[in-house]
Amino acid sequence: KKKAGEGCSLSDSSWEERLANAVTPLWRLPYQEQLQVKYESQRKILQTLASRLEELGIDGQKPGGLCCPLQPVVPSPIINGYRNKSTFSVNRGPDGNPKTVGLYVGTGKARNIVCVKANHMENIPPKHKQVAQCYEEFICRSPLDSCILFHEGGHWRELVVRTTSRGHTMAIVTFHPQELGQDALATQKALLKEFFTCGPGSTCALTSLYFQESTMTRCSHEQSPYQLLHGQPHIFEELLGLKFRISPDAFFQVNTAGAEVLYQAVGELCQAAGDTVLLDICCGTGTIGLSLAHQVSKVIGVEVVEKAIEDAKWNADFNGITNCEFHSGKAEAVLPQLLASWEDARPLVAVVNPSRAGLHYRVVRAIRNCRAIRRLFYISCKPEGEAMRNFLELCCPPDPRKKLTGEPFTPVLAIPFDMFPHTVHCELVLLFTR
Repeated sequence: KKKAGEGCSLSDSSWEERLANAVTPLWRLPYQEQLQVKYESQRKILQTLASRLEELGIDGQKPGGLCCPLQPVVPSPIINGYRNKSTFSVNRGPDGNPKTVGLYVGTGKARNIVCVKANHMENIPPKHKQVAQCYEEFICRSPLDSCILFHEGGHWRELVVRTTSRGHTMAIVTFHPQELGQDALATQKALLKEFFTCGPGSTCALTSLYFQESTMTRCSHEQSPYQLLHGQPHIFEELLGLKFRISPDAFFQVNTAGAEVLYQAVGELCQAAGDTVLLDICCGTGTIGLSLAHQVSKVIGVEVVEKAIEDAKWNADFNGITNCEFHSGKAEAVLPQLLASWEDARPLVAVVNPSRAGLHYRVVRAIRNCRAIRRLFYISCKPEGEAMRNFLELCCPPDPRKKLTGEPFTPVLAIPFDMFPHTVHCELVLLFTR
């Protein structure tokens, strides 16, 4: 039997194996074979796009039935323990312990969820596993129950761990307050802080410990503020020679070493002359724009998470980058206004890096209708999902009924980057021109 991380031998019937197969289904394959599997899946996505374009009356077929040339999958510089962010759930484990901290096997729909410890998972670094183990020890000592179903009560919920190559560790504990008053909440926060600063959890050497009271599945800082219980408000990472500040809920590529390779490639493909303006849509903490700022005359970043924009502005100032401006708000609200009045004669290159939900139609429409944008990079972690809709909206013939008046884009190159070894996922960079 192959061993899956930290010397834990997995038997076919074990819960550990079931979890590894669910979260990292390629873990048994040698890495080169993993890359080949991913190449084939990306090839099928480009074949699908070519077929969909033909249905729209566009000759999308290239050699191999693809919509554009597909380069080999760019490997990740780090294969094991590459994740800089992990989210652990709290639920019943295989032994019935309702305070197990781990990852899910099963689905809520099938009502067969089991929470399995992630100590054997190859994509999660040892530090994340250590913090998860300590959090489980803490909540097992607590008289308060875990919150498995909101309406059934309980309090202790998920744990997010973020780490950086500089040795920083941030832990974020989510807590359902239910009917607890402020005094009772203050007591729980004090106990949590004491455990991780003076108690057994001090071995984790946390840089930051955050607490969030949340009555929803996912909660932004604006909806319910992240409360700093201990340490520094931010952790810091270095990327391509720049220093980046990271807030609790700010987006940062989950594979830092892989992100460096990805951003370098985008920089080379930009073909940015000195007068180029770079539009960085869904910019997070500004990593792409700031890493390419030295190549262009100006960077304009747009991001919905307000704290991430604060980070981006800090990052620009700290790194002495003066040709960037960042806008906070939903891209579908900010971008149409920004581009409708665009009269700058400089060439405009756009980079979009949306969530799995893809871009809002109003964002696509604003890009299509802005004549200055001739090159567009679409970075997608799930190109077969909602991103496919965006690809078709970018490439379809003009449609006055949908207010799509700008000339269509054409996909000209696809490069997959393996940001997620052992999983089936890839980060696909599609270059569109017109």
